[in-house]
Amino acid sequence: MKDFQIRGKFYIGLILLCTLLLGVDYKARADFKEVKVLSDSADNITNYPILQTTYFPQISAKGAIVIDADSKVILYSKNPDLRFSTASTTKIMTALTALDHFKLDEVLTVKDATTEGVILGLKSGQQMTFENLLYGLLLPSANDIAQTIAQNYSQDPNEFVKAMNRNALKYNLYNTHFQDPAGLEDEGDYTTPLDLARLASVAIQNEVFAKIVSTKEKVVADLSGNTYSVKNLNKLLGVDGVDGIKTGYTEGAGQVLVTSKIEKGHTLIIVVMGSEDRFLDTEKLLTMVSGNITYLPIHP
Repeated sequence: MKDFQIRGKFYIGLILLCTLLLGVDYKARADFKEVKVLSDSADNITNYPILQTTYFPQISAKGAIVIDADSKVILYSKNPDLRFSTASTTKIMTALTALDHFKLDEVLTVKDATTEGVILGLKSGQQMTFENLLYGLLLPSANDIAQTIAQNYSQDPNEFVKAMNRNALKYNLYNTHFQDPAGLEDEGDYTTPLDLARLASVAIQNEVFAKIVSTKEKVVADLSGNTYSVKNLNKLLGVDGVDGIKTGYTEGAGQVLVTSKIEKGHTLIIVVMGSEDRFLDTEKLLTMVSGNITYLPIHP
């Protein structure tokens, strides 16, 4: 009887072990499929990143993540699949969607300028090139520029928001939704730290986008010669390899920050959402990853 009980426990343990291994294998295959879909260069990835550290900081952000931009490997996470309001990080998708539609030298006309939140101060009838509008959109995060872009996309600005949501599906961001191009609708504009990091990894592949978000200050002008000095709100830009990407804040969303950093020739994406101090939280995560990532070769 005792031998039977021992054998029974052995077989139960074996079944549990096989179930666990199959589950891990399934998740690994599912994750690999996501990487291939989300990165055009995934088939050419030759290094697998591993974070080697005993320092895991306490941060105020309710959600956060660090990923390797090329492989989409998650190096650190805190509530990565929890939905948060996007605030002005919405404008990452606004810029990407607009870049698919407008040429840089194309002239856009201000139709019905908003005065809500952060604005550049555009007036109805003003004209400015799309490139100059992008600087105003991404550096000071001007809501009137986001609205102008949407209004020039179609007579119905909602069509632009629909295009933003189609792009979210295109990039497999299934926990992401946009309600407006500026990020003012906290209930309708939402994403997860993981989705936002993946969106950022797509955005920085666009050379125009990457150039603009790495710019600290720029003077732009409309076609009448009126000039505007626009400054990047990202205080960490240029510090410890940081070269982007976007800030965000509303009362409902709290502080949001999407950061890109070059580490050992590789790009890392750091996202903090629902933060009480987005720059301090991000600095702690930068300290955590700095010099502590090893890239292991992947052999075919």
